[in-house]
Order: sequence, then C-alpha cells, then structure tokens
Amino acid sequence: MTQEITVRVLKHDGAEYRRWKGRLVQRDGSLLVLEAEFDVDVSHHVLGAIARGTRTIEYYWRGRWYNVFRFIEKDGTTRLWYCNINTPPESNGDVLTYIDLDIDIVVQPNFSYQVLDLDEFESNAARYAYTEHEKQQAQAALAEVISLIEGRQFPFILTDSSVSSVVQMP
Repeated sequence: MTQEITVRVLKHDGAEYRRWKGRLVQRDGSLLVLEAEFDVDVSHHVLGAIARGTRTIEYYWRGRWYNVFRFIEKDGTTRLWYCNINTPPESNGDVLTYIDLDIDIVVQPNFSYQVLDLDEFESNAARYAYTEHEKQQAQAALAEVISLIEGRQFPFILTDSSVSSVVQMP
C-alpha cells in the first residue's frame, strides 16, 4: 500500500504557505520521492495555467536545501522541472514540512533554465531576518541545482513515461 504524505510549505515566520497531499513512491537513503496531482487550478506568474489534475513527481532530500518537482504531461512526457530553494525538509510520520526560501528555478525539457524570485529572497531575508547561515545555504543550494541542471544529472534526466523509470536514480 502506498503511503499518503501531506506536504506543508511554511514561510520563515512559521505561517503555512501551501499544503497538498502526495503518495510516497520511493524512499532511498535521504531521498524521498512523491507523486502528486494538483487538486485545484493554479495560475503562476511564469508557468501560466496549471490545470487541476496536473501530475508531479517530487524529489526531496533530507539534508539538502532544495527540492525538485517534475511536471508530467498527460502523455507522460516532462513539461518542466520546478526547483525550490528551501530549508531541508523535516518528516514527522506522514507530514513533510519545509520553509520556503523564495528562490525558484524553472527548467525546460531542453535544459534551459530561469532563476526566479531573487528579489523576493532579498526582501524576505530582511523582512524575516534570515540568518547568515540560511542565506549562505540558499546561495550554495542555488549553485548546486544549477550544476545538476547543466550536468544533466539526476533528477534532470529525460526518461520514458513510466513512474518506475521517472524515479530511478542512475
């Protein structure tokens, strides 16, 4: 039986920003892979319309300051990857929680990418008094994700549409 996980995204002050449910499809060391579907229509300032039912494969690592969402089209192909810079996730049974540190990266299937919300990071770093450690970890995480993208390293690998091949590490 697949375990249902609630994902909670918090702002730095502890206020809940987003919440959704996913299914745990793989646990491998520090890596947790969830499969989820949007339960509402969402309008995103860069991605445009994200329809209810849009499927994602979500990669979370304990100890890493980022996560990666792979958006899957109805035909099983990759629409894009969306990367969040955040504190390492904490797991409490069936709840996975992390603090959003604002910086995002959108990666297209051709591996071109765009870093988003650096201005929001700077603004919220002042507003919420991010520590120097948090700011340094966020910048290091951004550099690490960009390195993974440019090196086409896991999870930035195009595979066929089956879930098993989508979540397998090389």
